Amino acid sequence: MADAEKQHRVVIVGAGFAGYNAARELERRVGATTEIVVINSTDYFLYLPLMPQVAGGTVEPRHIRVSLARRLRKMWFVLGTVNHVDARQKVVSWKGPEGTSGQCRYDRLILTAGSVNKLLPIPGIADYAHGFRTIAEAMYLRDHIIRQLELAAVAADPEERRARCTFVVVGAGYTGTEVTAHGQLLTTRLAGELPGLSGEEIRWMLVDTAPRLLPELDERLSRTADRVLRRRGVEVLTGGSVTEASDGYVQLSTGDKVPTRSLVWCVGVRADPLVDGLDLGTNRGRLDVDPFLKVPGAQDMWACGDCAAVPDLTRPGGQVCGMTAQHAQRQGKLVARNVAASLGKGEAREYKHHDLGFLVDLGGLAAAANPLSVPLSGPAANALTRAYHLYSMSGNRARVFADWTLNATTPSETTSLAVISAKSVPLDVNTPRA
Repeated sequence: MADAEKQHRVVIVGAGFAGYNAARELERRVGATTEIVVINSTDYFLYLPLMPQVAGGTVEPRHIRVSLARRLRKMWFVLGTVNHVDARQKVVSWKGPEGTSGQCRYDRLILTAGSVNKLLPIPGIADYAHGFRTIAEAMYLRDHIIRQLELAAVAADPEERRARCTFVVVGAGYTGTEVTAHGQLLTTRLAGELPGLSGEEIRWMLVDTAPRLLPELDERLSRTADRVLRRRGVEVLTGGSVTEASDGYVQLSTGDKVPTRSLVWCVGVRADPLVDGLDLGTNRGRLDVDPFLKVPGAQDMWACGDCAAVPDLTRPGGQVCGMTAQHAQRQGKLVARNVAASLGKGEAREYKHHDLGFLVDLGGLAAAANPLSVPLSGPAANALTRAYHLYSMSGNRARVFADWTLNATTPSETTSLAVISAKSVPLDVNTPRA
């Protein structure tokens, strides 16, 4: 496995925004003298910000993924899920997709294991809600939405029709807001193609305990998103949540019982369960690291991205960086620099990053953005948002641009693939659906 000319081995666990960028930057800095091992549960890097557009049918699922084997060809790529890290012996163990297992030693370890859906102790959520963290979940949600309207169009029972035409999204953050926006446009388009739904109300509800949409972003973005969604007929319910989910309905904290077959869970994420088994310090479930992204109490181990509580030096009071792609991407590049410094190449730096602004794609020509704190909305914000995504993607830019162009100029085929079942996308990774 090892190249005789390589002096060191760095293992990177995970290839999301943090791990992928760490691997590429590390190759540039120390690739000639260091063997780089990347272990990931999928063979692709996923551009998460465009997943709502996959669910809405405006971007093809394959086009937001790039091959790790192709992009990291000078490294040793392992398809598997890391299930144990022995920090004392400096050994990483993994399990392959077909039950095989393996392990390897490391000189330096970078943990970028990412995150999974965050659950709350609400009855029925794990059984009846659909998550939105993986490409499989995005594809399943699109199929599910289409299937509900197609079944509603031929349902004889008015109550069944109403339930199938009602979609409840919990979590009005970045993901939930975009999923609602793109989902609502998808159902509007499909309802016009199904004569059996003529005159039927297609109901979308966006629910959150926060006092406003996008509570973590600038209030101007929140107001723009709220205005766009309400104009389209979305019911925005802030200051409340779902208290129970069951087969055919959800119970809201307001006391209302909403008949529905579609509950989309976008409440947030938590660090990958691998962190729980490391016996190292954590902060709200995320691995403790210092400003240099080094893990205290673990020799030659660094961590960043969603699985790490990286101190935010731009804000006082011991706050940590948010779980965003913007932070993960930049932390990945910095952790590579700092690991290279530990190998004698360059100088380590603390992580200190000021947000460049946020972009929210609301479907169609609608968007909200605040680049460098300049508020934008409408077509201008939409153009900026799409330009930013094309710039940030690691590949398939022409294909994504072609998807947008074709969907803007020609009617899309609103059909389901019907290849992913509910059993394949459980909300709780530790409790598969029956």
